[in-house]
Amino acid sequence: MPDTLGYLRLSGLPAPQHVSSAAKRFRYNPRVFVAHPWPDIFAQDEERRQTLDEAERTYLALADVYTELGYELVPLPLAPVEARLRFVLAQAGPAQA
Repeated sequence: MPDTLGYLRLSGLPAPQHVSSAAKRFRYNPRVFVAHPWPDIFAQDEERRQTLDEAERTYLALADVYTELGYELVPLPLAPVEARLRFVLAQAGPAQA
């Protein structure tokens, strides 16, 4: 639901009350990993149609919404995939049964 709120905000559209309420009620883990657009590796293709500028604005809109909802944003490092994976695993801690 936070992503929906972010995209509505990005598009300049009002958020219906039921969407705002759902985002507050149905929570994710309090820590959320976020990946800032990385210009050095950014590329458009059939799946990623946004420009880098649009991706930046999307990131900022979503980060604002998650922050407003009280989530702790954990930025992913600008590093190769394996380094990012090690970072996420280290930050997430041991698996809970």
